[in-house]
Amino acid sequence: MENQSKLTIQPGSTIGMVGGGQLGRMFAVAASAMGFRVIILCENPNAPAAQVAHQSVIGDLNDMEAVERFAKQCDVITLEFENILAQTIAKCSHHAPTYPSAQVLATAQNRLIEKSTLRDAGLPVTPFCSVSDSASLIAAGEQLGWPMIVKTATSGYDGKGQAKISDPSEADSIRWDQCDQWIAEKCIGFDLEVSVVVARTVAGETSAFPVFENAHRNHILDLTIAPARIDLSLANRAIEVAKSAAETLDVVGLLCVEFFVSNDEVMINEVAPRPHNSGHLSIEGCETSQFEQHVRAICNLPLGSTELRSNAAAMINLLGDLWQTDGSPPLWSEALRDPSISLHLYGKADAKPGRKMGHMTVTGNSSEELSQRLLEARRKIGD
Repeated sequence: MENQSKLTIQPGSTIGMVGGGQLGRMFAVAASAMGFRVIILCENPNAPAAQVAHQSVIGDLNDMEAVERFAKQCDVITLEFENILAQTIAKCSHHAPTYPSAQVLATAQNRLIEKSTLRDAGLPVTPFCSVSDSASLIAAGEQLGWPMIVKTATSGYDGKGQAKISDPSEADSIRWDQCDQWIAEKCIGFDLEVSVVVARTVAGETSAFPVFENAHRNHILDLTIAPARIDLSLANRAIEVAKSAAETLDVVGLLCVEFFVSNDEVMINEVAPRPHNSGHLSIEGCETSQFEQHVRAICNLPLGSTELRSNAAAMINLLGDLWQTDGSPPLWSEALRDPSISLHLYGKADAKPGRKMGHMTVTGNSSEELSQRLLEARRKIGD
């Protein structure tokens, strides 16, 4: 117990957040409520997280001088997205405990390494092959079957850097010069997509949120409900796999594991070592939000309850498409006529199509009813 307490970062200490987007913003709000001081390392003084943090260090995330100025002021450091140079996180770790580690980051940044690591640990992943040109893609198709999803091994998110290839004649449509490494994945005929957000502390304690059910639109998460409409045994299996993935990768903090559900089985699609868009409903929907849980995990504090506060909860994304062409925001009062809806806006100055500008959540008795209420609320403001 004494050794564990030495690893604990107490409220009143300073937490550093690398990245200034909406995940950093919501993290800073949760950490501040617990009595921590939050410093943000970001490139824009008006970034969403910088607007609510106690202090910001403004500089390129690859500028080691700025990174050092930031890290020297922190008692513990975390990050809001995985596309950060491992060198930046390694530099941070010279000055304060940093989670997730540079090693975890390097694994999560490369789909091939990530999938191979999880597969080799015996966890269920979508079948895949490494490909580098048309010939290797055609060979992969013979092994995995057509169609396939071809992705860049690095830097892709929200559907970017990937394409569906239906047969060998389309192999030459890939611009192979865009990336050094590619991965081809079997196209899974799934029943639905779900995710599990699991927290893991420095001491190895783990706790998972209820399984979230996700619906996407144009490759971007659109709507999340909890609990997912799957059998309890399958939900427990997903949680078990997610916890095993966190232990396999040695994650400290949060890990979101996204699954395909097919024929009463779960299969890992991808993972993200950070808070996740699908977990936003936990702010109103769960006893402990994913952001407070992230604080607890990296500070080695006891993890909070992940129980739902009501029978069901739902979250819907608000993209820049809702804004007028002249930049005028939607009439939020129309959405808020439903008194149970909670609105979260991220403080982004420029609305662009496909850009995540905020979200709305609601809790109640039925996930189907909550989904319809959120869809109707968003329709009233321009969807």
